Amino acid sequence: MSLRIGVHPNNIHLTLAERWPNALDNLDRMFVNYLEGRDSAKLLAAGTIDLCGTGSTPPLLAEAAGLDVVYVAASAPRPANGGIVVAIDAPFRTIADLRGARIALLDGSFHTYLLAKVIEGVGLSLRDVIRVELSPGASLQALGSGAVEAWVAMAPLLDQSLAAGRTRLLAPCGAKIPNRSIFWSLDRRGLVAGMIDNIVSALAEFGDEIASAPDRAADLLAEADLADVDRGTWRKIICARDWRIVPMTDAIIAEQQAEADTLARHGDLVRPIRLAGRSSSSSAA
Repeated sequence: MSLRIGVHPNNIHLTLAERWPNALDNLDRMFVNYLEGRDSAKLLAAGTIDLCGTGSTPPLLAEAAGLDVVYVAASAPRPANGGIVVAIDAPFRTIADLRGARIALLDGSFHTYLLAKVIEGVGLSLRDVIRVELSPGASLQALGSGAVEAWVAMAPLLDQSLAAGRTRLLAPCGAKIPNRSIFWSLDRRGLVAGMIDNIVSALAEFGDEIASAPDRAADLLAEADLADVDRGTWRKIICARDWRIVPMTDAIIAEQQAEADTLARHGDLVRPIRLAGRSSSSSAA
């Protein structure tokens, strides 16, 4: 049976793979579309998909909920892909000023981890802010209207709103979090070691292809109409991103563990989890 690869709009690597002729064609694969990366665990558990790509947070939430997560691959860090922004004329100058603020985000995504990491650096907790669940487009509108005071934003609307002078960056991802894309599955989906090796190789080769053809990638993303974003913005994002894909390593698992510990401290995991020995070679055994 074909490998069913889940594709949602916030994973640009897989979104491009679906639209790029012959991408990942060394795999016996089919693409399955869905709207929201946070639905990945549910779709994996139901057998609707066999592999997905999300931020770092959904697999941790899935494992804390008792699912048998298997880590497959990871992107290079993406320090420019996210940040906490405020309206251009907002009075907030530091993260500490956000105590009690309403902050728009996709809760349960890497947004939650970035927010937790940033605010705990000034002695705050997630309990000290009001999280408002909104889509990226709605978040930008809410920020402009004053319905929220801050927004955990990501590409492409982050780049576009900054360039247009609509928002001001209060805290970039930078070195706060690795902000990788994580490609993962569940053990029950049966991805054995050889399959994982092939998947990593195919994803890595396609990443190199994207990096070598930014104009083609920008055209495809603009045509996909994923957001109200122009081709020029997409091209800047593509050129600025490191498209390398690597196998899961103990170092990346350690990053995941650090995130799990952070979310547990803030009360956002239903139970603590331990990920020792979960790199690709061991998790697929």
